[in-house]
Amino acid sequence: MPEALVHWLVLQPMHIVIVAGLHFALWGLLRASILRSQPRANVLWLPAALWLGYAVWEWLVLARTPEANIRADLLVIWPVVAVASLWALVRAAIGCWSAQRRGVL
Repeated sequence: MPEALVHWLVLQPMHIVIVAGLHFALWGLLRASILRSQPRANVLWLPAALWLGYAVWEWLVLARTPEANIRADLLVIWPVVAVASLWALVRAAIGCWSAQRRGVL
C-alpha cells in the first residue's frame, strides 16, 4: 500500500491536484445541499487547500530538483495533509449525521 501511494503521489503534482479537486468538489456538494447552513461543511476547504499547496510544492521539487531521491519533506507534509483530511471528513460526516437527525435532509 505505501509503495503504491508513493508512486502515485511523489513527483506527480497532477495526481495531487486531482485529490485537491475531489476535496473541493465534496466541499461544494455539501455546501450546496446538506450542510448549507452549518459551518461544519466549511472544514473541507482546508484539506483541499493543503493538498493544493502540496501539489505546488511537488511541482517545485520536480522543476528544481528532479533527481531528489531522499525526501525528508514528506515526513512533515504527508502527516499534515492526512490528519487534516481525516479530521475534515469526520467533522463533515458528523455534520451530515446531525443534520439527518434534525430532519434537515
